[in-house]
Amino acid sequence: MQPVKCGACDTRVLVAKYSEIHTSVQWLSEAEETCPEFAAAAGEGRPSAFVPSCPRLRETIGAATRDGLIPESRFSEPAPLPAQ
Repeated sequence: MQPVKCGACDTRVLVAKYSEIHTSVQWLSEAEETCPEFAAAAGEGRPSAFVPSCPRLRETIGAATRDGLIPESRFSEPAPLPAQ
């Protein structure tokens, strides 16, 4: 996973791209404490688990991907065991 800092609020996350549409994001802090988008949702009584993502963070990740800072990670599932 690659570290990424949001261009809007400096929230830090770890990101892995497994395909053009599959992005995995791991937060390094409580989203509601560091991201204004998640903090606003919390202020409205919505838990962060119900906020799909932050558009500004998504833009930052997209730009980092286009700039080659987040390479697409190719992984394969373990091979099946032979029939016994």
